[in-house]
Amino acid sequence: MSLPNPADVIPHRPPFLFIDEITALEPGEKATGLWHLSGEEWFFSGHFPGRPTLPGVLMCEAIAQLGAVAVLGSETYAGKLALFGGLDKARFRRQVVPGDTLEITIEMGRMSARAGKGSGTATVDGELACSCDLMFVLVDE
Repeated sequence: MSLPNPADVIPHRPPFLFIDEITALEPGEKATGLWHLSGEEWFFSGHFPGRPTLPGVLMCEAIAQLGAVAVLGSETYAGKLALFGGLDKARFRRQVVPGDTLEITIEMGRMSARAGKGSGTATVDGELACSCDLMFVLVDE
């Protein structure tokens, strides 16, 4: 199976598309992807001047976007839009800076026709940067 371009699965677009590539996908189950941080991203200039750092909330958003790729990659949920429903147990363990590549993983948990849960992580060079559990709702596009 060839892996999709993230923009072919989810509606996010730059500057708010945080998944550059999908590296593994089991539709409806789990996914792995990469976000390459060049340092040119819009948020680095203000967070923080002189010490650019990826905001933790954007790591959670990247995990959620990858979760949407995993869910919407399943024919069961074709034509749906995944919306954030909640975030639990978010933890930030490592600073992420320009030049880093974030490897993101998500594993989906309980799913229904209208909602679901997932757990994800973001690492840099194998070192945990962020982990969180998320909830989402599915609506018609």
